[in-house]
Amino acid sequence: MLFRRRKPVTISERLRALLWPRKGLSRGLRYVALRILRLSSSPHSIAVGVAAGAASSFTPFFGLHIVLAVALASIFSGNLIAAAITTALANPVTIPVILTASYEIGTVLTGPQGGTAASGAEIGDMVERLEFTELWGPVFKPMLIGSLPLAIVGALVFYPLAYQAARLFQRRRRRARSQQVEQSS
Repeated sequence: MLFRRRKPVTISERLRALLWPRKGLSRGLRYVALRILRLSSSPHSIAVGVAAGAASSFTPFFGLHIVLAVALASIFSGNLIAAAITTALANPVTIPVILTASYEIGTVLTGPQGGTAASGAEIGDMVERLEFTELWGPVFKPMLIGSLPLAIVGALVFYPLAYQAARLFQRRRRRARSQQVEQSS
């Protein structure tokens, strides 16, 4: 084969690359950030899209984050692409943290349903038996209520950050383009 490696990749090298990529984790994050900043929209539109994506990422509606983010962004005149890309905040690493935080905040806001909060073993048993009607009170309701403050805080944190980043990026890009035009003239 023309482009085959001389030395095959071992299983340990594949596992290491799966856990820690060769180029590092920050490379992917920089790519996503630049992809959002390079959108041809106003800084406000990009920031609203990012805030909508961040807010939808803090909800327990897995599988519907992109739909929810695009709906929120279109209601508030945000950039739909920025909203869809930002939903990547809810990934396999952050989902357990988001679920735990939303459940804990929800139980604080609503109080334990039925006298006592359900333990992890009880919740796991109910999920195995697929008794969703029994899960609504002790699990789903507090999680849904607890996700609302998280979503609002996430949107309020990400909007100004995205707005300033988009404004600075677009200003530098305009300045660089005007210098290129002056040099070519």
